[in-house]
Amino acid sequence: MPTETFEFQVEARQLLQLMIHSIYSNKDVFLRELVSNASDALDKLRLAALRDDALDADVSDLHIELEIDREARTLTVRDNGIGMSYDEVGQLIGTIANSGTAEFLRELREAKDAAGAEGLIGQFGVGFYSGFMVADEVTLVTRRAGETKGTRWSSRGEGTYTLQEVDDAPQGTSVTLHLKPADSDNQLHDYTSVWKIKEIVKRYSDFITWPVKLVGEAAGEGDAGEGDAPAEPETLNSMKALWARSRDEVSEDEYHELYKHISHDWRDPLETVQLQAEGTFEYQALLFVPSHAPHDLFTQNFQRGLQLYVKRVFIMDDCEALLPPYLRFVKGVVDAQDLSLNVSREILQQDRHILMMQRRLTKKVLASVKSMKADDAERYGTFWREFGAVLKEGLVTDSDNRDALLAVSSFATTHGEDEQVTLEQYAQRMPDEQEAVYYITGESRQSIDNSPHVEAFRERGIEVLLLTDPVDEVWVDVVGEFQGKRLQSIAKGEIDLGAQGDEKSEGEREKQAEEFAGLLGWMTEQLAEDVKEVRLSSRLTVSPACIVADADDLTPALENMYRAMGQEVPRTKRILELNPAHQLVKGLNQAHGEREDRSELTETAELLYSLAVLAEGGRPADPARFVKAVADRLGRSL
Repeated sequence: MPTETFEFQVEARQLLQLMIHSIYSNKDVFLRELVSNASDALDKLRLAALRDDALDADVSDLHIELEIDREARTLTVRDNGIGMSYDEVGQLIGTIANSGTAEFLRELREAKDAAGAEGLIGQFGVGFYSGFMVADEVTLVTRRAGETKGTRWSSRGEGTYTLQEVDDAPQGTSVTLHLKPADSDNQLHDYTSVWKIKEIVKRYSDFITWPVKLVGEAAGEGDAGEGDAPAEPETLNSMKALWARSRDEVSEDEYHELYKHISHDWRDPLETVQLQAEGTFEYQALLFVPSHAPHDLFTQNFQRGLQLYVKRVFIMDDCEALLPPYLRFVKGVVDAQDLSLNVSREILQQDRHILMMQRRLTKKVLASVKSMKADDAERYGTFWREFGAVLKEGLVTDSDNRDALLAVSSFATTHGEDEQVTLEQYAQRMPDEQEAVYYITGESRQSIDNSPHVEAFRERGIEVLLLTDPVDEVWVDVVGEFQGKRLQSIAKGEIDLGAQGDEKSEGEREKQAEEFAGLLGWMTEQLAEDVKEVRLSSRLTVSPACIVADADDLTPALENMYRAMGQEVPRTKRILELNPAHQLVKGLNQAHGEREDRSELTETAELLYSLAVLAEGGRPADPARFVKAVADRLGRSL
């Protein structure tokens, strides 16, 4: 078959240029990525052979080889794993749109430093391209297990690549890097140096399940004497399963490198969680809580789950059944002793051992977060900032662990700019006469911290939880109460703060209601298309008006959430509350009693409603009309 030449897609060309001109401070990561890719290929072949007895593939000696040729200045990374077909090479290597390239490039440009940028290589699945940091040309030869024809791919990273079908390719994949010329810039990155290759493998890939062997003339270099026979392939990694070793046998650096290998993250994890279960069903688990949230954590296609092994044999890369969705950010390995090697995802979801492991692992992770919260406020603060929003999903979905989740959840309040409190802490500082845990939801702290709904609470010194994550709209209704105190939105229903600092007597409130009754009834009629009722407010001290929902109504944010999910939600009319102490409301009430011409009063009532909508972060139904009315009013006042 003749050699064909193809052009890279635009984004792939941009990525290659970034690699070639090397913005990365640590070029060694290219070898980590290529060895990790080779390890994945071996895992996939082992699993394919277990599931398909008819697969014509040699699995007797699975390994990774590294070969140095100093004269030719090449470094080859070779595996005898699953390999790729001709079409797969074109799809996976020729174009990388499915690897999140656009997002990768955007984050790469936004990375604040080189160290931050280099970690994005593995995170976005473009590790193969890191070879162009150190090579002028990259050649790949591969044959998929079970097929007879192989494929040769080659590129100098200059906008094109070639593809050719070949007859003599061995099973698996070999990547040959034609290294850049040695010069002063490359002295610290001499990848024809045996000690350098050994150092990189030991640092990044020592724990990989498969042997990483140095072959060829460089194997055993430094050990053989003059006249000795050529050295045998030298295994460079220990292949020790860190999860099966006790904590005092493993260094933090080893744990961190395993995490980076599993997650393709360049930063150290925030927390390492180890579990060894013994008894009728034995398994080991080594889990990691990342130090930052992945960019796609809340996307539908987010790859979640733990690596599943059975008796040290890799089974599955992303076993979702081992942890609930609200812990989808956790990475790690679980090695079970009594599961079938030929297990499917469907069987796993029903397996009682898997369900038992999920319950135990979930409790272990939550216990670790609780310890973090008690022992290290800074680390907990990082955890909650990155993962609090997803963890709170469990308050909705996991009733068994709801108390544990509430214990590790914290919230901003009106009693501190940076302070986060638990519901337990909130309850401890509640006045005895306070009947509810008060909260308000919204898009940002700034918008709800300045909301009219908060005014009376702030004046009376009553603490309010400020909830800004979309899930907050849901879990507060599901949880309902805490320690016998109901969770009460200050933007829903009627709020009676009379027993908590309001000095007005019942008689005074009745007199005030009678004084404004005419205005309230008239405004309810005038604004009937938008509101179900206009009434006096006990929550306002500064603003003239605010919008509230009835106690059982959906909030606007929750309505929008349902609509975003494709669910039809009927428009709900809400309630307009007026501040009887505000000069505008007083003036409007007086004018309503004195004037027969209601046209100007109607416009004022509509403006008052629109101002209340704006104050809660909404927008008037007719912005242009609202702006014109405000401008006319301002003009007449001059």
